[in-house]
Amino acid sequence: MSEQVKDMALVEHLGELRKRIIIVLVVFVAGLIGGLFVADPIYHYLTAAEEAKNFELHAFSFWDGIGIYMKIAAIFSLVISVPLIFYQLWAFVKPGLRKEEQKAAIRYVPYAFLLFIVGITFGYYVVFPMTLSFTTTITQSMGLQETYGITNYLNFMFNLVLPLALLFELPLVVMFLTKIRILNPLRLRKMRKLAYFALVFIAVVITPPDFISDFLVTIPLLLLYEFSVFLSSVIYRKQLEADMERDSRYIRVDEEDGL
Repeated sequence: MSEQVKDMALVEHLGELRKRIIIVLVVFVAGLIGGLFVADPIYHYLTAAEEAKNFELHAFSFWDGIGIYMKIAAIFSLVISVPLIFYQLWAFVKPGLRKEEQKAAIRYVPYAFLLFIVGITFGYYVVFPMTLSFTTTITQSMGLQETYGITNYLNFMFNLVLPLALLFELPLVVMFLTKIRILNPLRLRKMRKLAYFALVFIAVVITPPDFISDFLVTIPLLLLYEFSVFLSSVIYRKQLEADMERDSRYIRVDEEDGL
């Protein structure tokens, strides 16, 4: 292949990538506008929770209210954009996939939204109350007067919940990368120690510094990784079987031609 042809192919790929990114950004902005209409009920739901009732939340800046509404709208837009992001990723790599791989990979897109919601639910109803309870207990034991701003409260919540929601996409990402033959279970097993270390580190960082909290978050993350390895193994085994069947078919054709 000549350098000119390579350059043309690269330009086409970059143009395709730019188109996909623009589509995602347009939908994200549209979701952001829509999120402003639902930001108020979401805000009242979050501040009506039992955890929030224990605090008298304040605004320390004229921009706190607007900033919170914009942040809620942005997170709302991100949630509804997750399936589209996966679809655009699939559409970008689609030309390099065989037809059976294209059909199989597109099935993962709806599950992106489901896993993201499961991650948000786990983070909000399990990790966040546990972490908030621990931190406030330490603060009260030190005899400190708790005076929190609404921005402090919601940022604390979002910084815990969103990373967990993204981590819950791990099985889907692994399945997709296995389907397009970038990852396989052999590589994932070789990476197990490094992956475990990274997941334990994340769990320790986002949870209170006590063994119980670390344990309650670490175990689901490690199980999530092992589940991802299992799913990768299933896909990889099917790929090997399909490759063997295709190779045997070609061998039979060659033998018949030789006859």
